Amino acid sequence: MHAALLAINWEPELRGILTVIIGTVVWMGSIYLILGTNLGARLGFLVAFTGLMGWMALMGMVWWIYGIGLRGDVPEWKQIPGQTVIQEVDLLHQAGVLDDPIEIDPSDPVVASAVVKDQLESQGWYQVAESAPEFGQAEASAGVFLEEEGALGPGEFEVTAVYEVDPPHESAYPKLGPNGEFDQIAFFHKPYYTLVEVAPFVELRPEEGRAPIPPEVDETQQRQYVYMIRDLGSLREPAAYITIGSTLMFLVLCFFLHRRDRIVAENRARKALAQG
Repeated sequence: MHAALLAINWEPELRGILTVIIGTVVWMGSIYLILGTNLGARLGFLVAFTGLMGWMALMGMVWWIYGIGLRGDVPEWKQIPGQTVIQEVDLLHQAGVLDDPIEIDPSDPVVASAVVKDQLESQGWYQVAESAPEFGQAEASAGVFLEEEGALGPGEFEVTAVYEVDPPHESAYPKLGPNGEFDQIAFFHKPYYTLVEVAPFVELRPEEGRAPIPPEVDETQQRQYVYMIRDLGSLREPAAYITIGSTLMFLVLCFFLHRRDRIVAENRARKALAQG
């Protein structure tokens, strides 16, 4: 007995399964027992099941609105296989970022960066302001990808610019209204790409006993780029499926109950006419 109790306390999955089973038996079973003893086994089950579907529809609606409960994948930046970290400006065209090849002077990274910016903006990209939340999110994800690829480590670079194209709030469709004011059904959008430009720091040699020197951008090295795509995730999809499915089941069960009441009323009326 003690071994069984210790196993339940130690195994979180086993404890979760037992909690669900006990909750199902006690919660739904007790309600079905009361309804079954008053309405009969079949009608009691139909009423209890209808109430359960209605409760699940309300619960799913709350989950759907607030993004809580049973959740799907959260939004995140993802790598583009083989094209995430671009360490040479010439490779932006091969990676599919730039439509046309670019000609730059490798000895002047600042001018090369300006040329890349002009070509990106001519293709519909625009630079994100440093104060925008998207800038910080892209900066954090780019740092992770640079470290994973072994290109640059933490504290070895500075993010100098973030570009993006077709963000969901602009590319979503279909939108209704003269200026697209009604976007409640705009469930579709174009792929949302972001390009992060980073500048390596000058390599410093730490000296014991002295304060570290503030890092400086190495103006002799080319800018490097991190090419990412935004996965908007499916945070509210499970709750949406529960809400829609439970609502349909609730409406169907309500129709069955209403149909049963009409049949019972007709039978009682027919019986009354026969007796009269």
